Amino acid sequence: MSIAQNPLSVEVSLPREDVVLLTVEGHLDIDTATGLQHHLANQFQHGRRHFLLDLSAVPFMDSSGMNIIIRAYQQTRELDGSVHIIAPTPPVRRILDLTGVSITVPVSDSVEDSLALVDKQQHSDSA
Repeated sequence: MSIAQNPLSVEVSLPREDVVLLTVEGHLDIDTATGLQHHLANQFQHGRRHFLLDLSAVPFMDSSGMNIIIRAYQQTRELDGSVHIIAPTPPVRRILDLTGVSITVPVSDSVEDSLALVDKQQHSDSA
């Protein structure tokens, strides 16, 4: 029932050919996390390597959401890619910090900051 109360929407855009921006809105929890999982899987299938997750409109995230982020991070590492979290709300940021996810997965304030980190990674990979 919580799906009807707290639907999750994911808007997908491509700032660059190998970079996908997923703008997530709503509660990211056990009832809604598979929606995000499907979007991520679809983008992996299309060859995307860098994933920007805008969580600025996610008021709540449980371990289901975190697990999806961690799995995406692990998949991108195998492809020399990356996952970046953008502008998480304070409750989501707290969970990311408490669990140590924010140590592993970069957290940025904006899409531009995340793209700069992608550029920096690509530059160091090719150097």
